[in-house]
Order: sequence, then C-alpha cells, then structure tokens
Amino acid sequence: MKAPLLSYFGQPKIALKLKECIAEEKSKIWLKGLVGSSFALASSATVRESKRPHLFIFTDKEQAQYFVNEVEALLNNEVFFYPASYRRAYQFEQTDNANILLRAEVLNKLNNKRNPIIITYSEALSEKVVSRRELKRQTITIKIGDLHEIEELEEQLLSHHFEKVDFVIEPGQFSIRGGIVDVFSYADEHPYRIEFFDIQVESIRSFDINTQLSIDTKNKIDIVPNTEAKKTDSKHVSFLNYLPKNAVIWAKDIAYSKGILDDYFAKAEQHYKELESIETKHQKPEELFTSGSNFCEQLSDYTIIEQGHANFFTPNHKLECNTQILPVFNKQFDLLKADLIANNKKGIKNLILCSSEEQEKRFDAIFENAEEKIQYQCIHFSLHQGFIDIDNKMAVYTDHQLFERHHRFISKTKFSDKQAITLKQLTNLQIDDFVSHIDHGIGQFSGLHKIDNNGKKQEVIKLIYKDGDILYLSIHALHKIAKFSAKEGHQPKIHQLGSPQWLKTKNKTKARVKQIAFDLIQLYAKRKTQKGFAFSPDTYLQYELEASFMYEDTPDQSKATEELKEDMEKDTPMDRLVCGDVGFGKTEVAIRAAFKAVADSKQVAVLVPTTILALQHYKTFTKRMKDFPCNINYINRFKTKKEQTEILKKLANGEIDILIGTHRIVGKDVKFKDLGLMIVDEEQKFGVNIKDKLKTLKTTVDTLTLSATPIPRTLQFSLLGARDMSIINTPPPNRQSIETRIIGLNQDIIRDAISYEMSRNGQIFFIHNRIENIKEIAGFVQRLCPDAKIKTGHGQMVGNQIEQLMVDFMEGEFDVLISTTIIENGVDIPNANTIIINNAQNFGLSDLHQMRGRVGRSNKKAFCYLISPPTHQISAEAKKRLTALEQFSYLGSGFNIAMRDLDIRGAGDLLGADQSGFINDIGFEMYKKILDEAIEELKQEKFQDLFKDEKEKFYIKDCALDTDLEILIPQDYVSNIEERLNLYKQLNSFKKEEKITSFENELEDRFGKIPNIVYQLFDALRLRWLGKEIGFTRIILKSGKMKAYFTDDKDSPYFESHQFSKVLDFLKNNFHTTQMKEKNEKLSFVVKGISGLDKAISLCNKINWNESPQQDPTVMPKRQE
Repeated sequence: MKAPLLSYFGQPKIALKLKECIAEEKSKIWLKGLVGSSFALASSATVRESKRPHLFIFTDKEQAQYFVNEVEALLNNEVFFYPASYRRAYQFEQTDNANILLRAEVLNKLNNKRNPIIITYSEALSEKVVSRRELKRQTITIKIGDLHEIEELEEQLLSHHFEKVDFVIEPGQFSIRGGIVDVFSYADEHPYRIEFFDIQVESIRSFDINTQLSIDTKNKIDIVPNTEAKKTDSKHVSFLNYLPKNAVIWAKDIAYSKGILDDYFAKAEQHYKELESIETKHQKPEELFTSGSNFCEQLSDYTIIEQGHANFFTPNHKLECNTQILPVFNKQFDLLKADLIANNKKGIKNLILCSSEEQEKRFDAIFENAEEKIQYQCIHFSLHQGFIDIDNKMAVYTDHQLFERHHRFISKTKFSDKQAITLKQLTNLQIDDFVSHIDHGIGQFSGLHKIDNNGKKQEVIKLIYKDGDILYLSIHALHKIAKFSAKEGHQPKIHQLGSPQWLKTKNKTKARVKQIAFDLIQLYAKRKTQKGFAFSPDTYLQYELEASFMYEDTPDQSKATEELKEDMEKDTPMDRLVCGDVGFGKTEVAIRAAFKAVADSKQVAVLVPTTILALQHYKTFTKRMKDFPCNINYINRFKTKKEQTEILKKLANGEIDILIGTHRIVGKDVKFKDLGLMIVDEEQKFGVNIKDKLKTLKTTVDTLTLSATPIPRTLQFSLLGARDMSIINTPPPNRQSIETRIIGLNQDIIRDAISYEMSRNGQIFFIHNRIENIKEIAGFVQRLCPDAKIKTGHGQMVGNQIEQLMVDFMEGEFDVLISTTIIENGVDIPNANTIIINNAQNFGLSDLHQMRGRVGRSNKKAFCYLISPPTHQISAEAKKRLTALEQFSYLGSGFNIAMRDLDIRGAGDLLGADQSGFINDIGFEMYKKILDEAIEELKQEKFQDLFKDEKEKFYIKDCALDTDLEILIPQDYVSNIEERLNLYKQLNSFKKEEKITSFENELEDRFGKIPNIVYQLFDALRLRWLGKEIGFTRIILKSGKMKAYFTDDKDSPYFESHQFSKVLDFLKNNFHTTQMKEKNEKLSFVVKGISGLDKAISLCNKINWNESPQQDPTVMPKRQE
C-alpha cells in the first residue's frame, strides 16, 4: 500500500532539493514560501524514506497537533508527539499523566536507537529530562522465555515507585494474580499482562484497562518508571541530548522558541527565589529547565531547516517555493466554480479533500448543474489548510474551508478512557449497602460467604433483615436483588422476613404502575393507527444546509439524522426522543428536521423551557439558515403585547415558518396555519401539565424531543419496545474533557483561574446561587482581578435586562458573568471556558453536570472549579456527588451521571408526582423490575393484537435453581471479593450461549486457565434457561434426583400450551423413572437418577425436543480434565 502522500499528491519538486541539502553535515537551510498545508506535504516527502531521526519544533501546541495529524495521515506511519508535562506553566504540582506518558514514549524510542519522527513545540522543550544512562538503568526489560522470580520482579517494581493494586488502571501500577503479573509502564499506551509458567515468562500481552481484556501479543517489553525531573535526584539533560548527531531539526521560528524558553527560565528563577525562604531543599532552575541561549547553542550542532519569513542561523542554502493561499469563497459556490474553471485553463489540477463520503456527494450535487464541465477530483482525505502550488501545478481545496466549518485535529492523547472502572464502582455493592429483594423486601448486604450444603462448599450472598434475621441468597439468584437507590439521603425501612408488608407495598405499586402503563400503551396504540403527513425525500437545499454545518458529523449524529428522516417520511406520526450529552450536537439534528419540514411548506414549533434559551435557539436557527428561504421568529414573555399579536397574526397566515418559544406556544390563542413538526428541547424541564397539553397535539403531528439527561430512559424503553429513541453518545472530535477540581475558597486559585482565562481572551462563568449577597461576591472577585469587567445576573431582574445581559456576554462585552443558575439551561457561549461554582455541595449531580456543560464547547481546554467547604464539613452524599463529578470529567459522561442522580429524581416527573413515594419505598431498581413485569402482563392480557408480532413468549419469568453441587468461582482463582461478585452478576444477566463463550475467553485471558468447577457454573445457567423454556419455576437438584415445580397459578394459560403437553408426553414415555406429584397445591415433576448438571441438561433437552434418549441435540462444552 503506497502512502496517501504519493498516491494523491505525487512527489513535490522541492523535496528532491531538500534531500540534497540535508545530506551535507550540519547544513543550515532556509525554506521560504510554503503556505497552508504545503509544508506538511514537502516535509513528509522529505522524511519518508530517511534513515535519520527528524524533530519538528512548532511555536505552539495547536499548530503541532494539526501537523501530527497531517503527517500521520500522509505517511500512513506513526509519528510521536512530545508535549509539555504540565497542564499550565509553573504549576509543578499539576502534571498531566497522559502527557508524561507521551514524553516517556518518545525518550524510550530514542534510547532504543530508532529513527522516529518527533513533533513538539516550544514549551515542551523547556523542561529537562532524565539522562540516557539513568533511563537505561531504570528500565526493566522482559522477553518471552526469560527467567524471573515473581517476588523479585515485585521488589524491583516497588523500588521504582510502582504501586501494587488489585486491578491496573493507571500508569505506575501493577498487580499480581497467581502466575499473572499486570504492569502499566510509563512509556506505553496500554498496560501489559505477563504470564509465567513457574519462573519462565510464557506470554506477554497488552490489554485494555476498561474491559481488562488482551489486545495483542508482544515478544519483548520495556517497563519504564516515571522519569519526570522533579521525581528523581539524578542529573538532568536537555531533550536535545537524546537526539543523535545525524538528526534533522525542522523549526518554525527559532527566535520565538528562544523567547519562550527564556521566559520560562526567568519565571522558574523567580519561583525558586520565592521558595528559597522555605527550609526544604528545591532543585535549582538550571537543573530543571533549559534556557533559550543554551538551547540555541545546542541547535547549532545539527542540520537545521528553518521555515518562514525570518531566519535565525545564517543559511548555507536558500530554497524558495511558489505556493499561494486559497481565496475565500464565503460559501458562494458560483465563485468556487469559476475558480476551478480558471485553474483548469491554467493547467492546474483541482483536488478537493473531503472528510467523509457524504461531503463528496454534496460536492457532486452542487457541481452537477454547472454550465461548463468542471474538472476536479474528490479525495477522501483531510489536511488543515488548502493551498495553490504553482510549482507542482495543483490546487488543493479542503471541505472545511469551503463550507467554513471548524477543522478539528484529533489530539494524540492516549489513556483517555479512565471512566469505565469508576462507573462500575458506583453500582457495586459495598458491605452495609441497602438491597431490595423482589420477594422479601429491603435488607442489608453483608458480603459473600461460603456455606456448607450437604457437605459441599457453596458461595452465597448474606443479607440481614429486621431483628437480625439472615437470608442466604444463592449466586444463581442474583437477579432477584438490586442495590437500593432512592432520593439522596433517604434511609429505607428494613423489612421483616415473612411479613406481608412488603408484598402489600409491591402489589400496590404494581397496580398503580399498571394504570400508568395502560395509558401509555393506549397512546402508543392510538398513534400507530392514525395517519400523519409523510414528508417527501431530501431536496438539494437540504444537502447544502447539512454540508454547511461547522463541524464534522459524529457517527451517532448522522445515525440520528437518518432515523429522523426515515420517521418523517413515513405516514404514521413520528415520536422520537434524541438523547445526548450537553454540547453533543442535538440542536443541529433539530435544525435539520425543522428545515426538512419547512422545505415541504409545513410550519415548525420549537418549545423550550426558558426565555433565554428561546433567544439562543432563535440566534442559532437564524445563523444556520441565513442563506435559505425560511422565516424564523420567537415568542417569549419579554416581547410586548403588540409584538406578540403581530407574530400570532403572521403565524396564522402562514408567514412564519419556524416559531420558537416557551410554553407560550401551547397557549389557546396560538393558531398554526399548517403545523407539521413539534420540537421539544430540554424535555426534562417541563412539568406534567404542559406534557398533557402536548399529548393532545401530538397524536397527529410529528414530534421530536431533545434531552441531555434523559429522564429514566428505561421507562420509555420498556414501554415502546425501544422504538423511537436515538442516542448521541460520541463527543465531537477533539472536544477536550473538562478538567474539574474541588477547591476551598482559595483566593489564589480563583485569581489564577480568572486571569489565565482572560489571558487567552476567554470568558468566565461564576455561579453563586444566592441573590441576596451576589453583589458582595462580585466585589470580592473584582478585588481579586481588578482588570476584569464583571456583571451580575439573576432571575429576579426585569426580562429584557436579562436578555440584554446574555446578549452582551455572548458578544464578549465583559469577562466575568456572576449569576445564579439561570445559565444552567442550554446557554451556549463557545468563548467561555472556565466555570467556577460556589457552594457546589448544595447542587444535585445533574445540575452540576448541566452547568459544567456550559464550558468546553470549543477546541480549547476548559476548566471547572467547584468551591466547597473542607470535605469533613459537608454531608457524605455531597462528598460523593462532588467526587463523582471530578471523576467523570470525561466526555459523554452525562448518561453515567444521569444514572446516579436522575433516574431517582426524574422517575417521579415522568410518571406524575405521586410516583416518587413508591420509589422511595421500594427503591428505583426494583421499581423498574415491577414496571417491566406490569408491561409484560398488559401486553399479554389487554393488548395482544398490538404486540402480536413479538416472537418470544415465556409463560414464566424465571427458573430458580437449588442444588447441593459445589458450584462457585474458587477463591484461589479470583481472590478479589468485589470482582467475584461482579463476575457472578455478569453471568446472571446472560440470556444467550454466545455470551457464555465470550465470558469464558475473558476469564481465561484475565485469570489464567479456567478450573473445572467454573464450567459447572456455566452449566447451571444453561439449565435455568432450559427450565424457563419448558415452564419450570424452580428446579431442585439434590441427593441424586431432580425435582421441578410448575407455576402456582391454576388458571395460567401455560397448562393449555404446547410446552406443557411436551412435559406430559415425556411423562407418558418415561413413567418408570418419572412421576408427577401434587403437594400443598404445588404441582411438581420428579425424576430419579439425575446426579449432575450435565444429566439434568440432557433431560431438559429431551423434554424440549420431545425425543427418546439417544439423540442429544446440544453438544456439551468441552471439559478440561
């Protein structure tokens, strides 16, 4: 496979000259006249087959990251990015783990005599690094076949400051399980799993921290400790010491880099002076930083290629190229067509780079109806800036420049998804947690215990009920319990075993839930039968609108758009819910839907929860549709009476296409001429009565609902069979996660945060939720930052004042907005990238998440500071909330956050206010289970014809297994109790055979060879599936016989079913070993001579297949003897 560079762009002429010049020792070359991405092409062509290391030094990080993307794509080869290790200068305490890893990776590559291409920027070079000898000394190398004592390896790792943990999730950690050692080196993206056979290394694999599963195998690895300067006492050297003398250095602007290095050095000296007064010994600045002059001295020993207008060294060679910047077309495609035709006449080849196939289709659609034939070639490739290269006769256009979209680099961060593990911890059962059991009510969890059953060991879960009663729960019945979650701080009542009270509560809830479910299913049925308007397929206008979207569509976004259009083109009314985290592009999806409706001459209503949001949407919609024939207006309580009547009149005449507004839109006096689509934004904010008003509109009009923190989606899912829901879960490319920190009222940090944000021309939100002293807070901030422009805002201001304030802030008229939570709902200001929340301990999780989502909407790094009293002074719940938020700084964590907080609060809203009482009594998880049951029953009793196409029909919900066989995961196989419980829980949730197979592979990968006893666990699960299929509610396997019970309900349709007749047939054919008994009104089925799970499984298969014993339809899984 040739690199894209050659196959698309050919060899630039300048590359040959460059190669000649580089061949001379220590030559200094001045390269002029390369604009846009032509530098990336020329340099890639030069380094492509070079046998020397190349170092590119850019002025700032963003330039460097765009370049990394371009070169990687052009050469189809890995390049290394060498970042600074601090997130912000001089905050030595705050190092960014991901950056340290990238740095260590580069040093390791150079130390092992490779010829890498390294890309860096000025700041990164200011820090000194550990010397080569020291790095070699500290690196542990392991190859397959080596002999290592595991204990010695452990000592070695501990002496290099590695930390021993149960499961490895961060660099610098290791864990030992039997003959398996997991270790996370600082120089690699993934941790390694080393498997020993006695003391010999048998295999080495890298694995994923979230799934803990292997990725690929290695023959040899280097384990590098954290070599950052401040951690070690050895001598440090400049990064250039690592570069062999034959390296080539490409520099953007040496004078600028020298200036930056000198600045840093001066600041470090000042910092050092301040610290000198303190007793502790600190390293001198010259030990940690390289000064600009030293750096330039070192540079002179290398071959240097300077690129740009000014040169630093006297050049031996001057090379000039003739490239030009592309003209700007402002989305006027006629100008573009003219330009392309002009190029054709000059003999210049036109290349248009498209980031996706859709873009290519859009170009083809736009050029289709041109008068002259246009010669151009679309290439599926992406560069940062287009250019016209006169020397090589080609013009390169990029789709994001033509459509004026924002081009994002995909930053080379590795190690970004650290969240999966913490997520597990949220739902993990801890000892003393409250648990609700579907048959016995609420008890307390007290761990995994081993008990003796007929002389065999079994593992069970111990629950404690009222008056110290103990319930042991078999690991086969884990699905019957759920962690109790209700409103925060709500302490549930522990039930008494065997008391009727739990049953009463459960039945009462079920009756109520059934009523709600009945209404919802009825509404759904009504929608199914009604005719709506079928929109026509997309027009070319739709293509243009979608192509002009600033950002690249994420896969989820395209999928949601597709599903939406499909629904609109059908003749049944659409009702779709689009969920996505804050800032993941739900509004764009809505705009496309609205435009589709307008293109079919229908009107659109957009309902939003707050007046400010109405204004914001109005701005977004008008901005996106300014080039299209479409009239947009908005209505809210700030408009005067006269304006409102005027708008309503136009609306009734059909002069307004899209109307955006607060609940004023559903008022009685609002009449649409021809309403085709209703869009509801931030659905979680609306009360029940508005939703009822909507329902009356909804049955015939297409509806689209957007929500960031979906109110318990599980409810909508189970009701409508997960039909109309799109989830946007992928963040836009290169959104950086928001760095979240919990701080006290620390004036220095607040001052630094504000001045740092202002230094990069950004704006700051400061949230303070008490109106009475908001002015004092403003004074406090003004004293800290005298040069900041500050304004305050809160909900008690006059309407147009708030609106004016927000407009000013959006336009950047002032720096700091100190306000109450009015900003929580969807206000979008890309330039605000720092948010400070005062008294954060008083907010709910979802509110905090929503507020935090107001920043970090551009490609800048965003910060969120939560000011709260010292942790020992706030309630445990508040502490949990804040740490959850700190951990989930990752993008797309909205759902996970929602899970904790919203499921509990939102359920009440969705189902009417009286519901939350029940949820507090029985816990949310249990509530979901009861709801599912109720819906299943309704589907079978009341609405058979509506759901007649559902295939699977089980007469019983679940088959319980009770046995005296030894079935468990041995402790010496998985020693961590929490992990064992997790594995049991996972197993219990499986419904299909392939799940068991992948689970087997996972176990073997993580814990080594699977003991026989664990295979029994899989068989137990298979037996329960078979039992459920046949119709057994419970199977007892004890003392060599199998006893199976049928349902207690005498009138159950099961007894007339085909399944039951199979059991009777079997009984007829095998009456000598099998009998049917009835005792205490319970019907059971007893078979003698069944001593193990395998026999029980084959028996159930015979009943199921209605066969005589020889043919056994399932092949038993292979055993390891």
